[in-house]
Amino acid sequence: MAQFPDEQSDDGDFERQEDAFRAWISSGGPHPPAAGRYHLYVSLACPWASRTVIVRMLKGLDEVVGMTVVDPIRDENGWAFRDGPGHSSDPVEGFKFLSEAYARSDPDFDGRVTVPVLWDEQLRRIVNNSEDDICRMFDSAFGPLARRNVDLFPADLEPAHSRLAQANYETINNGVYRAGFATKQAAYERACHALFTALDDLEVRLASRRYLFGQRIVEADWRLFCTLVRFDAVYHGHFKCNLRRIADYPNLHGYLLDLYQQPGIPATMNLDHIKRHYYFTHDDINPTRIVPIGPLLDFTKPHGRERL
Repeated sequence: MAQFPDEQSDDGDFERQEDAFRAWISSGGPHPPAAGRYHLYVSLACPWASRTVIVRMLKGLDEVVGMTVVDPIRDENGWAFRDGPGHSSDPVEGFKFLSEAYARSDPDFDGRVTVPVLWDEQLRRIVNNSEDDICRMFDSAFGPLARRNVDLFPADLEPAHSRLAQANYETINNGVYRAGFATKQAAYERACHALFTALDDLEVRLASRRYLFGQRIVEADWRLFCTLVRFDAVYHGHFKCNLRRIADYPNLHGYLLDLYQQPGIPATMNLDHIKRHYYFTHDDINPTRIVPIGPLLDFTKPHGRERL
């Protein structure tokens, strides 16, 4: 049985739905940049949403764009706003479920409700639910409102930066889902082999450079980080991506530790949310909903990447 039947091909491949809301924050448009006008709805379990949380923190937008974390347990009603450890009720609209935001924004929406969501408090509708767009808007449109001048999309690295980010998305970020949500053996094996080929290539790349493009941390690094930090805890076992762990790759593992130890990053992570979401929510993959007690992971160990 497919976890998301509407996103499954006849060949057993998981085919992710397109993001439905793609409006843009821009001066002179219906959604101009402004402090206190927008709110970010996220799950700390979700790697896509996690990237927007990281970019919001890195740019120093915490006093410009509010944020609410949903319950990591997603049931038949979808993502829910509940008070609990690391998550809360919705202080903006009083929504009980994120699906209410989708319905208010588009009564005809019939797709899967996903995070992140950037909400316009003034127009009371979704601006955008694409993490790629939201990260770019945080970096550019919200730039004048940001406390920190961090350039995550440096122009001098284009188009190489965009090409690598897209390749990593296809084979790694979305690749773990294509393996985990595959419903036929051949589809699973295709995704898994492509995933580990890409990880092997990155292991070689990171042997001679601290980050993907040398000494600068850019958006592609954080895109990769959001998958790597979840890999050994959930993708290796739950999604059967088990040829190797990230801990088995000396360079990739050191790179993961290096990024995790950057200022402010640990506060954006919640391994309990991550494990409970995947193992409890994906009941077609894990019907017992038992959440494993391991593995024991220490992201604070010395990494030695400074010498590169």
